[in-house]
Amino acid sequence: MLACAINLKSYASGNTMTGIFDPDFRTLTINLDGNRLAPPVITLGSADRLVIGFDALHEDRDYLRYSIYHCDASWKISDLVDSEVFDGFNYSDVSDYAFSRSTSTHYVHYTITLPDSNFSFRLSGNYLLQVYYEDDPDNILLQARFMVSEGVANITGNVTSRTDIDYNGSHQQLEFEVDLNRYAVRNPFTDLKVAVTQNGRADNGVMITHPARVNGTSAIYEHINALIFPAGNEYRRIETVQMTYPGMGVESIEYHAPFYHHILGVDTPRFAKNYTYDSTQHGRYFVREYNSSSSDTEADYSVVHFLLDKQPVPDMDIYLDGDFTGRHFDESSKMIYDPSAEIYHKEMLLKQGAYNYQYLAMPRQEAKKASPPFANGIEGKALTSVVEGDFYQTVNEYLVAVYYRAPGERYDRLLGYTLLFSGS
Repeated sequence: MLACAINLKSYASGNTMTGIFDPDFRTLTINLDGNRLAPPVITLGSADRLVIGFDALHEDRDYLRYSIYHCDASWKISDLVDSEVFDGFNYSDVSDYAFSRSTSTHYVHYTITLPDSNFSFRLSGNYLLQVYYEDDPDNILLQARFMVSEGVANITGNVTSRTDIDYNGSHQQLEFEVDLNRYAVRNPFTDLKVAVTQNGRADNGVMITHPARVNGTSAIYEHINALIFPAGNEYRRIETVQMTYPGMGVESIEYHAPFYHHILGVDTPRFAKNYTYDSTQHGRYFVREYNSSSSDTEADYSVVHFLLDKQPVPDMDIYLDGDFTGRHFDESSKMIYDPSAEIYHKEMLLKQGAYNYQYLAMPRQEAKKASPPFANGIEGKALTSVVEGDFYQTVNEYLVAVYYRAPGERYDRLLGYTLLFSGS
C-alpha cells in the first residue's frame, strides 16, 4: 500500500503541522515567491508573496476553498477574531488550477498565492492555511504552516561544534544575540520567546523562554543547554527527473501499470563511517521533470522504493525524514522491515523531482509525542545517531524566530527571524 497521507482524524483535531490528510492529494509545497530555498516567511507590509501548490489525483477540477488561522508561538490557533487579523475575508476559493499534460498519472495542480486581492495581513505571527471542499468545510484535506514577520529584530549569531558538552564531537550549539533597538520590549526576560528548529524538523525544535543575559537593547542567548543539538549527517539525495534513465541514487526504472517505479540503490548505515561533505538542501525537495517547460503540470508520478540494509533496532522504528514526508512519524513515513530479505523498505508515490531524505530512529512509545513542536524535554525526539550518525562537521540549517507578547496582548508577534548555518 502506498502510504503518503497522514491519518485525517488524528491530525485534523488539534494538530497544526503541515500535512496532507486525504490520499488523493499530493505534493504540498510552500515557497517564498522567487526563492525556493527560503523558509515560508513573508514580511508584514512588504511585496513578499507565498506560493502554496498541491496536486489532486483527479480527472476534473474540484471546487476547493481555503481558510487561514492565526497561531501562537507554539502553533496553537489563537483566540482572535478575523477582523483583528485580516483586512478582508478569511476564506477564498482555490481558483488557480491547471491540468497535467502528457503524464501517465492524471492530476490537477492547484496554486494559492498569499496575500491576494481578497485580503491582507494585519498582524505578524504564525499562520495555518487549511484547504477543504467548498461544500464540506469540516473535512480538512491539507494544511500548511507559514509565518508573517515584522522584521524589526536583528538577530546575529553562529553555530559552533565546541559545545558545553563536547568539543568537535557529535553536537552543535547555537549562540545568538537579538538586537531590539528598533522595537521596545518591556522585559526581555519574561516577554520574549525564541523558537529554534534544525532543518525544518518539528520533533527536536526548542522554545527558549528567557535569554542568558541582557546588555542594553540586546538579549543574548549563550551557554543554554537547550540550544545544543545532535549534529546529524548530510541528507541523502535522489533524483527521479527521468522515466527512461536512472538518475542520482536510482538503481533501475520499471513500469508496472498504472505507475512507473524508481528502484533506489540500497542504503547502508553511516554512523560508523567517516563524515563526507555533500551540498544538500537540508531536507527540501523540488519538483522537476528534466525535459519539461512546466514541471508543475508535466512532471509525472512514480512509486519510489526506499531500501535500507540494517538489522532491526530493539524497541525502535525507522522513519523517512524530509519535507516530502511532512516531518511526521506515522505509518506514512515508517520503514517496514522484511525479515526474509533482512532489509527495511518503503514505497511512496512521489512526483518527479530532486529529493533530500534521511533515516531517523524513534522509540516506539515516543512516536506519537513527536508532532507537537518546541518541547524542551527529550520525549518525542528522533535520533540521527542510529542510522545516519552525528558528525560535528555537518552543515545544518537552523531557523531562529523571535516572538514577543506585550503585557495585555492576546497574540505573539513575530519580531524577526534569521537562518544560521553550521560548518560554514
